[in-house]
Amino acid sequence: SKKVYLMLNKPAGILVTAHDTHHRKTVLDLIGDVGVRVFPVGRLDKDTEGLLLLTNDGDLSFALTHPSREVTKEYHATVVGVPEEQQLGQFRQGIIIEGRRTAPAQVDIIKSGNGYAILRVRIHEGRKRQVRRMCQAIGHPVSRLLRVQLGPLTMEGLAPGSFRHLSEKELSALQALLPDWSINEK
Repeated sequence: SKKVYLMLNKPAGILVTAHDTHHRKTVLDLIGDVGVRVFPVGRLDKDTEGLLLLTNDGDLSFALTHPSREVTKEYHATVVGVPEEQQLGQFRQGIIIEGRRTAPAQVDIIKSGNGYAILRVRIHEGRKRQVRRMCQAIGHPVSRLLRVQLGPLTMEGLAPGSFRHLSEKELSALQALLPDWSINEK
């Protein structure tokens, strides 16, 4: 069947799952019927917003989420308080979570104000609630988390709750990033 590649700007409070037994709203409810059965690529927790891919292409999903790929994901994390440079240094070295050190993350402060900061965090791991747990570990819990980039893809101009099909250019950029994945069978 035809391959479908969708990008969704996921709002907070929506589950990233195919179906929920408690009848809570899922990302598939936002997308509705697109002619084929699609599934989310990777995960974003319920309270995290931003870029999520959905597809019926299992090969792409596997290639993008496999740890060996080290696909970069960029988040904007609004945190309580303003981290010191030394705390950001911990991010850059990796932080111990549940006995395992995270891979080094790129982090810088985009904006800070009275009692808060917005951090740009770039990671290539996908451990559960990783960015939230890293921020918690340095004493600056997350109040809002937004994924803005996945590999070469950004969701510029896509309103929360909206989705669109990936462009040929975006598919080509994914192809360049993932040499063993092919889109030719569309």
